[in-house]
Amino acid sequence: MAASKKSGGPRDMLESMYSVIALVFILVACVELCDAAAVVDVYRLIQYDMSGSPFGSRLASLNHHAASLHFPPGADLSRTVLIIPLRELNITFVREYINQKKPLGGLLFLLPEVFSFENGGNKQIHEKEKMKNVLAELEQLLIHANIPYPVYFAFENDEIETVLADIKKNDAIGQPATATTGGYKLVIPTPEPKKVASPTITNIQGWLAGLKADGEANQLPTIAIVASYDTFGVAPALSVGSDSNGSGIVALLEIARLFSLLYSNPKTRGRYNLLFGLTSGGPYNYNGTQKWLRSFDQRLRESIDYAICLNSIGSWDNELWIHVSKPPENAYIKQIFEGFSNVAEELDLKVGLKHKKINISNPRVAWEHEQFSRLRVTAATLSELSVAPDILEGTGGLFDSRQFVNETAIIRGVKLVAESLAQVASVTFDLLLLLVLGSYLIVLFSFLVITTRGLDDLISLFRRPPSRKVKTA
Repeated sequence: MAASKKSGGPRDMLESMYSVIALVFILVACVELCDAAAVVDVYRLIQYDMSGSPFGSRLASLNHHAASLHFPPGADLSRTVLIIPLRELNITFVREYINQKKPLGGLLFLLPEVFSFENGGNKQIHEKEKMKNVLAELEQLLIHANIPYPVYFAFENDEIETVLADIKKNDAIGQPATATTGGYKLVIPTPEPKKVASPTITNIQGWLAGLKADGEANQLPTIAIVASYDTFGVAPALSVGSDSNGSGIVALLEIARLFSLLYSNPKTRGRYNLLFGLTSGGPYNYNGTQKWLRSFDQRLRESIDYAICLNSIGSWDNELWIHVSKPPENAYIKQIFEGFSNVAEELDLKVGLKHKKINISNPRVAWEHEQFSRLRVTAATLSELSVAPDILEGTGGLFDSRQFVNETAIIRGVKLVAESLAQVASVTFDLLLLLVLGSYLIVLFSFLVITTRGLDDLISLFRRPPSRKVKTA
């Protein structure tokens, strides 16, 4: 039994995280004695504390009979686990049971098999989009509630479909499962989870030194490219965050690879230092970004002309947004927006500018660049999102899977950022363009690693010895 930990958040927002376990789930046909059993992998609902208040579910073990949504009116469900396929989900029914704290033995949500396939026809694509919206609504309901019974997720398969069909048949004729009538029983024999210590937040950084002109004594200015790599979802083991923010991470790594090749040759090295940062704690108020910035000495922080934060750039069509905290009239904001706009026009893309002042009295930040702004460093966030998501929303949940990410969108985003940087840093443009055009395989490889093995395995491929690459806040 393996426990999965998430990165810790700020003290005033997230006091503790708890282990979330992918368990084995046993269906037992209880007709007289056990006639048959089936084993299915299930994923437990997250549990956590926010400002001292508990959320999610504190319970893990199950030993109750199963029922479907076709249970008889007036049935006692206090020792019954409802099996609810996402395709049949009535969100109003679930919200009513949770908000009114009606007695229930547990919940098992069945995720459609279509989420497990990467390719499909138009019908599948339409079904995925529909299920994505339903799943997003369900996820927000569950993570913001304190639920007094176990909640699990599993993927549909032929075996569990057969079991569910039998359960529906019995429910339809008014014969719910009991110890005397038989039926199916859901058993998860596991001890109740214990609170885990908050893990250390780890930020990873890389540095490419620019080329000084002959006789130049002053320190070169720096441009920072940043992306946050943590996720938060209703079932952490399934929350890969392919778009938020796997897409931003892949783009950053590809841009770092391109400029590493260029900066290795003095003839194509730019007049800017380039700082690359993979930051932790993104869903938790970008706490890792804050600690990373505070770890800088004053000289380095003051050398940063501006920072570009990459967030969710994997499922856009033709328009990206640049979110800023400083006024559009600011010289560096103008430089960022004009540079991106000029390149976007050449690539037949659109780039919009969104300005929102930060509220110093509110500790919560909506975008990663706001942590830079609080320390008087000019920064912007490039995103497909026109509006900042709410707290713990859009942080890589169940619906943020590989099937909803477009590699073409990632490549276009990489070209947009890389070519804009190349023009600012005075890098040989034609060479960079050729390098970017050949980046498809690198991007595809990175996505495959993220979605099959996780972000940690991808990041580990690019790690260097701690003295050079890893900073632990």
